[in-house]
This record gives sequence, structure tokens and C-alpha cells, in this order.
Amino acid sequence: MKLVRVHTEYLSNLGPKRNFACVDLADERGDVYDVDFFLDGEPGAMTVTETSVHKLNGKPYYAWKQKPDKTWNRIPVKEASTRLLGVMEGSDSFEFHYQVELPEINGEAKMWIPIATTDEYQQIEIAEMKVPMEYKLLNDKEFNNTILYVALNAKESKKTIDILYKVKRVEKGPYADAGPIDARYLADNRLMPVGGRFETIANDATRGRDGSELMKARALYDYIIDNMRYMKYGNYGKGDSNYACDVRTGNCTEFHSFFISLARSLGIPARFAVGASIPADRNEGGIDGYHCWAEFYAEGKWWPIDISEANKYTALATYYFGHHPANRIEFSKGRDLIVEPGPASEPINFLAYPYLEIDGKEVVTKTTFTFTRPANQSL
Repeated sequence: MKLVRVHTEYLSNLGPKRNFACVDLADERGDVYDVDFFLDGEPGAMTVTETSVHKLNGKPYYAWKQKPDKTWNRIPVKEASTRLLGVMEGSDSFEFHYQVELPEINGEAKMWIPIATTDEYQQIEIAEMKVPMEYKLLNDKEFNNTILYVALNAKESKKTIDILYKVKRVEKGPYADAGPIDARYLADNRLMPVGGRFETIANDATRGRDGSELMKARALYDYIIDNMRYMKYGNYGKGDSNYACDVRTGNCTEFHSFFISLARSLGIPARFAVGASIPADRNEGGIDGYHCWAEFYAEGKWWPIDISEANKYTALATYYFGHHPANRIEFSKGRDLIVEPGPASEPINFLAYPYLEIDGKEVVTKTTFTFTRPANQSL
């Protein structure tokens, strides 16, 4: 078991020579246990008199209630499914429909669309792909993403591209990687700088956490939860660490870009991925846009995290430090994607929605996501 965090907010003196403390401990699989301790004795010479597991991956087994005489009792907590908070553990399967409606095209146009592929955590079958023009499938040079490329002209205006996936996905926890870890996961990107003020912030946030990189990463994770607000306002959605640092608001891209800049500034490798989160509380319908997440490397493993979801649902903050639920699909990995042919101006920042360029300028497309789960998997 590895120490992840000491809950300093819960350190309590219960009376003469009587104290309470709790810590988070992670096992080799990445499951995080919130462990409660009662201790007797003087500071520096305390003896643990009682130990119990309070939570597993953020889900409580009991609550503590203090009685009038200052003693504490455990109060059982009725089971509540994390599915109601958007988390499906274990596995999930669904059909995912990715549809793009082209705008009016006047001039030379090119477009790049991410194509989801099979890996250890998701099995992808393209059930149908309707592309009413000639296309190529490209691979980017750094991250091996599959990308659909089309060259367009005025006659393609208002046409639609439809891709229907059949997806089986499993929950993702920490997974071993003996290395060596690619140096790009410590380097800066155009919108994710490393060093400077990010190093200063990271050092301040981890002061007193002189143990493992796992503890430091948790401190950075908590720092962003405590200091940022999820809000789609202003110049959000680009994954700009400087913007996140200045404004302290944004969507999932700002949350995870900020974390990556901080982690890399401490020498902790970290990386970015983007896809969509599938609703857990219903079995069909529309999806409110893309979602992104991150991973960091510590203790010989890559640890999945989702800070923006942890920020929305505090009860699941422990779960999202080390887990991605099964109800999602991943489109692409990495930032500053380089393909040939590529955009005229610069590498693609990241790829969730299509990247459409008309006469060298990026243009927004109407993109919709919908999903359906099989009848035998209904709620």
C-alpha cells in the first residue's frame, strides 16, 4: 500500500491523550482506501487503538457521528449507486453516432476527423461510415491516432458525414508501464507550458509532500479542484494552461491542461486524451459535447484522472484519482497533432470535433453525438 494523502482537515484532538486521523492508501491496482485511526498517547508516542476502512474509491461504508459526551459512533450508510453520479464501473457497451454537418464552403477547404480505435480498454467496431466524398485515413506522427482526412469544395456544402460505432469499454485503473517514458510527456506544448510560474505554483501546492510523486500528484489534483471552477465562459475550451491559471475557470480542457503543466514542471510525466462521456443514468439520446481527461506516471504506473468530474461531484474525487469509468469512448490522444497533409498554419491542438480549415482559417462545424445501449443492458 502506498500513502496518497493525509486528511489534515480531519485531524482531531478528542480529549486528553486521545486523537483521530485518517489517510488515503492506494493498492497496486489503484484502489484507494480511506482508513480511519483512533490513537492514544502523547504526540510522538501514540498507539493506534482502532483502525477501520471508511471508504473505498470514495464510496463510504459508514459515517461518523459525535455524541454529546464527545465519543464517536459509526452510522451505517445505505448503498447508493455511483451510476447516479455518472460512473459505470466494470464494463459498458453502446452504439455511438458521430455526425458532422458541413457549413457553406467558399474556397479551399480541408477537414480532419478523429477515428476511434481499439485498445486495451475499448473495443471499437465501425458499424457504418458514410462519407459522401473521397477521403484518406491518416496517422499522426507522434501519437498514432487514426484521422479521417477530406479535401472539400463548394459542392460539398451542407453535406453530412456519419460514423456509427459499436463500442465495448471497460473501467480503467492504474496500469503498469516499465518505461522508458517518452520525453514528450515532460516537455511543453504550445498551450501547455512547463516551468516558470507553473513550477512555482506546483512547488507551493506540494510543499510538505516530500514523499512520493503519487502524493505530489494528489496535491496538484486537490489544488486544481480547490482553486478552479467549472464554467463555460470566455475563451474556454482550448486547453490553454495560461488561461486556466489566470482566470481559474474553464471546461475539462483547462482543468487537465493546467494539471499537466504543473505535473510536468515537477518532473512528473503527464498526458492528455479526449473523447466523450456516455450518460450513465439513461440508455439513449444526445450527449452534451466532448470530454477530456489525463494520466500521470508514478510508482511505475500510469494513473488515470478526471479532475473536472471530481470538481463537479466532490463525493467522487477519490474515485477519479486513479480511475476512468467504463461509460466513455476515446477518440484521440495527445496535443499538437502533426499529420500529412496537415493544416496550413499550425499543428492541430487536439482532436475531438472535426478540425475544418477554409482558406487557411479554422471554421466551426455542427457536430452531434448520440448513443444507444442494448435492450439487455437497460437500467
